[in-house]
Amino acid sequence: MKKRFSNPIGFTPLPVTIITTLVYTALFIALLVIHLVVPRAPSTRTPVAGVNLTEAWLDLQYISGAFHPYNSRRNDETRDWLLRRVERILAENTKATMFDRSRYLHDAHFRVSVAKQSPAVVFSDVTSNTTFSYEGKKPNNTSDRGAGVSVYFEGTNIIVYIRGSEDGDEEWWSTGQEPPKKGGVLVNAHYDSVSTGYGASDDGMGIVTILQLIKYFTYKGRKPRKGIVALFNNGEEDYLNGAQAFRKHPMSKFPTTFLNLEGAGAGGRAVMFRSTDNEVTKAYQKSRHPFASVLSGDAFKRGIIKSETDYRVFTERLGLRGLDLAFFEPRARYHTDQDDAKHTSIDSIWHMLSAAIPTMEALSADEHSFDGKGSDSVWFDLFGQILAVFKLRTLFAMSIALLVVAPLVLIIVGAVLYRADKLYIFSRKKQVQHDEGNESVLLHGWKGFFQYPFLVVLASAAVIGLAFLVNKLNPYIVYSSPYAVWSMMLSAWFFVAWFVSCAADLLRPSALTRLYSMLWLFSISWIILVAITIVEKRQNIAGGYFLVFYSGAISLATLISFLELSGLPRKSEYAEEVTRYDEGHNPDHRSQSISSGRRLTQSSEEQARPDNSHNTEEQPAQEDEEATETTSLLRNDRQTTFAHYRHQDSGTDVGQGKDETKERKVYLGEQAWSWSLPTWPWILQFILLSVIPITLVGEIALFISSSVHQTLADGSAVMLPYFAIALFTILLLIPASPFIHRYTYHIPIFLLLVFIGTLIYNLLAFPFSANNRLKVYFDQRVDLETGINTVSLTGINGDSLLRDIVASLPSTAGQEIVCIDSTLRNGLQQCSWQGLPPKVVPTPPPHLGIPPQFGYADWLSFNISRMTNTTHNEAHITLFGKNTRACKIEFDTAISDFDIEGAAPEARSEKVPKEGSKEIRLWSRTWEKPWRVRVRWGKKGQQSLQFAMKKQQRRDQGLNGRVVCLWSDANDSGVIPALDEAWKFVPAWVAISKMKDGLVEGSRNFLI
Repeated sequence: MKKRFSNPIGFTPLPVTIITTLVYTALFIALLVIHLVVPRAPSTRTPVAGVNLTEAWLDLQYISGAFHPYNSRRNDETRDWLLRRVERILAENTKATMFDRSRYLHDAHFRVSVAKQSPAVVFSDVTSNTTFSYEGKKPNNTSDRGAGVSVYFEGTNIIVYIRGSEDGDEEWWSTGQEPPKKGGVLVNAHYDSVSTGYGASDDGMGIVTILQLIKYFTYKGRKPRKGIVALFNNGEEDYLNGAQAFRKHPMSKFPTTFLNLEGAGAGGRAVMFRSTDNEVTKAYQKSRHPFASVLSGDAFKRGIIKSETDYRVFTERLGLRGLDLAFFEPRARYHTDQDDAKHTSIDSIWHMLSAAIPTMEALSADEHSFDGKGSDSVWFDLFGQILAVFKLRTLFAMSIALLVVAPLVLIIVGAVLYRADKLYIFSRKKQVQHDEGNESVLLHGWKGFFQYPFLVVLASAAVIGLAFLVNKLNPYIVYSSPYAVWSMMLSAWFFVAWFVSCAADLLRPSALTRLYSMLWLFSISWIILVAITIVEKRQNIAGGYFLVFYSGAISLATLISFLELSGLPRKSEYAEEVTRYDEGHNPDHRSQSISSGRRLTQSSEEQARPDNSHNTEEQPAQEDEEATETTSLLRNDRQTTFAHYRHQDSGTDVGQGKDETKERKVYLGEQAWSWSLPTWPWILQFILLSVIPITLVGEIALFISSSVHQTLADGSAVMLPYFAIALFTILLLIPASPFIHRYTYHIPIFLLLVFIGTLIYNLLAFPFSANNRLKVYFDQRVDLETGINTVSLTGINGDSLLRDIVASLPSTAGQEIVCIDSTLRNGLQQCSWQGLPPKVVPTPPPHLGIPPQFGYADWLSFNISRMTNTTHNEAHITLFGKNTRACKIEFDTAISDFDIEGAAPEARSEKVPKEGSKEIRLWSRTWEKPWRVRVRWGKKGQQSLQFAMKKQQRRDQGLNGRVVCLWSDANDSGVIPALDEAWKFVPAWVAISKMKDGLVEGSRNFLI
């Protein structure tokens, strides 16, 4: 009789290979498309009444047309342009005249253009000044912080208030009163850029999105329920200064929620990467194409991500609740000249705008006041179409339920199976009682138990070893080729796992391999779930949500494996069947077995050896048997290849006593009792293990790898992206592992070839390209007293990369390049040389023969006088810088307090952190402003007798430091020749970014 496996969903090689491959391929393609392809913007210019995409795109062209940092002339032009754009939008949409020049109001707090009872009010804030500070960093191996930084900033924000239907017509801001009713919604973006980036994504697209929001909410019939405050803040790139200045404006008292629009990449999708609570997150659910993961929010919460946005000011200083929405890749273009309109698209604008409109509508229409603190939240998107949002305590309850219910159910089902005498796992043999005595029938229930941990450990060790190998030989390849690294890791893990499973299955085939795999998976996931649950409770971390769902899927799949055992015969019935067979065919052997105490059934060697006494007539038919996917390649029962996909003709324990139906259902030398196992439940198990876990893990894996693979240019650990990819490789392929021993050799061999090709590429390819440029950081320091100017580039220095980049600059020829570890960016090196003289301030022409230092001396003038009639160490510092509005004073020892002439009064705790300040940063809204600063140093308030004798000594304490001014405007060629040279001559695979707030710093030393 011809033998074939005709069940298209049976647990046999061909169905397993085809079905699992199709599911994985479909999920991977869907995840990659969602991650890489931005949803197309509508073809019409007005996809929503009151929104004009063409206008938004043209606005972006202007904003990103030049560098516009706070300390540049272009920044002033951008501000004026913004005011005109707001005026045009409001003039088109409202009947009231919003910019009646004769109705400008001037008082001590703000400048406002307003028409009585107008639907919108525009504040041109040119008087809000703020002083604040940041704590210093903790030195290595110490618990105490060092001295911090103090900042004085004069804001130039633009604020547009759109009245809500519940707000009334009062002009409370003009009287200095509190708003009669809070609950407004703030939407924020910053209109400054860095000095080396055009600011298309950071934050031009945020600005044009807010312009369209103003247009949308002032359109006829679109009046919001709650008032909306649109903030165009200036100075975000330098210590979040603009948001700090907004705190001083009366309108900052009105909103309770906010939406912050940011950019840390160049185009792509805008991700909602941070949220304060569950209630405000639900507003983002209405986004057309949500893209979000709470894991990023947890990374900020735990300090893993060091950078910050205005979100921090709004939450920590203003107590608002809200969301952070930003572009996040590719990071190689962030803060470089490729952050321009050319490298983004109108599709990206629409993705942010189509998320901002419904989010703002939901927040402004919500009946809640959003006072106080909200509930911790869990949120993530599914295929960019649905946003799942629920409370963290719900996730905690799910985790507890899984921890308790899942093992309890398995124990109950196991007990039922045990009572039914069908629990074959961990069963080595079964006793059969006869009149002549007892005998044992082997069940081989332990076979396959140890296979799975070896499979997982060896496959995982392979990808971790690859991470170390690539990190050793070509550590930066992930910067430009993350998907080559992904392909290498995925193919290596799968092939090694398949190889190990096939080797184990060849030596000890077992029908329980899949069940034992599930048990191992369940045990490991349960232990991980314990840790996740503790973190959820103690640290309010929600980022482990995907592991909770993963564990739930494993628990259900394991339960199905247990339920499969119910289809088996009772162990006693099986043992009796074996006994009856031997009684009829070999009674002498049975009696000898009983008397000698030996087992009745055959050994594995006997089972594999043909029994000529019984098969003589069947052998010709067997030789002519039609080949199937399980037929041995060598037509031999002892298969020697890894793809031993054949049917075992002899029974495993019953010998030749089985009828042919049972014999055909026993696969590949597995236990004879397995003939009655159902063949289809594996599909249900695989669907449970694959669809939801792979979707959740895949989205996180792509998000994290895209976020970190280019952060090594910022000084991050080089191994981080490799370890992340290795970890998520394991999580992505674990769902296939219980079924991998049934794979045909075709897919694994193909993946072996993929692995070989990608390994060679990853070890030999150059890691950077014109589309994935290595970012290096520029700064120039000029000693205005000696005329010495030093140019530096800071970056990674593996294989002398940084030295080679510096050597490509003509001005470095013949110079000694000094390279040291960077003090500003850990993990990077700084290479310095004597650079081309800057021309940020007009100096005497070189042909006059005047040494450069005499020209430099005029850039910055200062005067210091020490006060002798006070009980404190006190000095007055006056400084003035040409062609700049940013200076700073640096101190060798921390100061305890300071005052700035013209600054609004601030509490000392606001101005100076606990450990004091070693730097005061000064930002003026006007150019070439003279600064007058009074500083105090030494400890204050020590009036006890034990300090009395030291007062005079403290009063005599000196203070050393530097006065510094900054120049940040690189729009005109020739102003900073060293930067022009770098842009022109560095290799095409290198990008230049700014190192500090100023591209050029001129300094003079002082001693008090």
